[in-house]
Amino acid sequence: MAEAASRTLYGYFRSSAAYRVRIALNHKGLDYMQAPVSLVKGEQQGAAYLAINPQGLVPALLDNGALLTQSLAICEYLDEAYPDTPRLLPAAPVERARVRAIAQAIACEIHPLNNLRVLNYLKSELAVGEEERKGWYRHWVEQGFAALEQTLANTAGSYCVGDAVTLADVCLLPQLFNARRFDVDLTPYPRLVTVGDVLERLPAFAAAHPSRQPDAPSA
Repeated sequence: MAEAASRTLYGYFRSSAAYRVRIALNHKGLDYMQAPVSLVKGEQQGAAYLAINPQGLVPALLDNGALLTQSLAICEYLDEAYPDTPRLLPAAPVERARVRAIAQAIACEIHPLNNLRVLNYLKSELAVGEEERKGWYRHWVEQGFAALEQTLANTAGSYCVGDAVTLADVCLLPQLFNARRFDVDLTPYPRLVTVGDVLERLPAFAAAHPSRQPDAPSA
């Protein structure tokens, strides 16, 4: 890891967005402390955390006095602030655009429809039953994954775009993890699964897994 800095990640072990930032920090070899924010206990809506992030969302990153929010913005910041660490965005403009397109397809199209606050709203405000909520989740994941599977037919090498880890991979693995949690059938997406299997074996990705975080429930 790089020399320790004043860097704190506010997150939740099972948050896809926080998972992304953990991967990015690990991949870049940047040391950080974790400050867990329990989403199931509602700590993200408490006054203490809202003073950090008024959106009441995780992650938030405090990096040497700079407070940053939104996972994709944080990851791009890390690329720009620490240019001597492994990059998440390619140098070539076309490749960089392809990486961003995949990352945004996951983080801006699939994930927002399926995060905890949306699922809770379906239950508490619209009285949607458990099976219907799972159906909602699967519908949007399957629709998004079908498009990504076709995209990777044109972009993938060992990873989502070519043969280097990028921001697209940082977004893919957490979404695959969540899909499995909700019993999504991944058989129609062999390219996504193949890339995900490779990513899971990389130390930076493995260390970011939800089960290995300080706020994860003990087995």
